[in-house]
Amino acid sequence: MTVKKRGRPQKESKVLSGEEIIKTAKKLMLTSGKIPSIRSLSAELHVDAMAIYYYFKNKNVLLEELTTSLIFEMYIPKNDLEWEVELRKLSKSYVALLSKYDGLLQTLLSMNSTSPANVFIDRFKIITKDLNLEVSAEKASLNLLADYLHGFSMSMSCDSTAQLTVDDVDGSLDIIFAGINASLSMSNQ
Repeated sequence: MTVKKRGRPQKESKVLSGEEIIKTAKKLMLTSGKIPSIRSLSAELHVDAMAIYYYFKNKNVLLEELTTSLIFEMYIPKNDLEWEVELRKLSKSYVALLSKYDGLLQTLLSMNSTSPANVFIDRFKIITKDLNLEVSAEKASLNLLADYLHGFSMSMSCDSTAQLTVDDVDGSLDIIFAGINASLSMSNQ
């Protein structure tokens, strides 16, 4: 049986780090389908819970780091493809990520921090910047897209038949993109 050491990790310990804690939390999320507790993380890492608090001030800070790290796994725009292709890739990678890490969406929606959401927003803006959308149209497009993707992800997680797939977002994305194109046409008149 491994004895857990209490308090601050020893300097010679190269095993425990903030990155290792996040990596372990991701692994536990994949297997359990929910955000791991500090207790389950410390058990998996064979350390006292206080050692985790040495790297993360509190559970909310850990949660923000974890969710932001997960969101960074989304598609990164290349800027060499049409905006619709790029936005479709970003949207599908986001839905796939939410599907892969069950419980991530609920966590994102209940968080006070906006750091994870800002990753998606920044990538959306990279893709749409050359469209020169009016501020109100850009905000409405982003809100509509995010709401749709979140709703679709919830539907996927509730689909006991597993018939819904990430590719099923395509038809609705076509309608959202048509709306963006219509907004562009109206602003160019």
